[in-house]
Amino acid sequence: MPDPMAGLPPRFLRTSEAARYLGLSGRTLEKHRTYGTGPTYRKIGGRVVYAVDDLKAWADLGAKTSTSDPGKGTVLPAKKHPTLRPYAGQERR
Repeated sequence: MPDPMAGLPPRFLRTSEAARYLGLSGRTLEKHRTYGTGPTYRKIGGRVVYAVDDLKAWADLGAKTSTSDPGKGTVLPAKKHPTLRPYAGQERR
């Protein structure tokens, strides 16, 4: 029997589903979106959706093998970070 999902694009998750996938609260994921520290998301109409591959890639930034391992990157906490680049058109303070 053929797979009915074959050939379909990857599934997108809403904020609450994406938060459950990552083990976070929906509010934390919303804060990450506000501060620009979270996974890549898409706006489709008025809805925010996340691709599972983007969620996995973001979580993989925090992968470490030991406490001294610098890893590939860092998953920042959901708060304002002065080292992040400003949005287009904004001056640096």
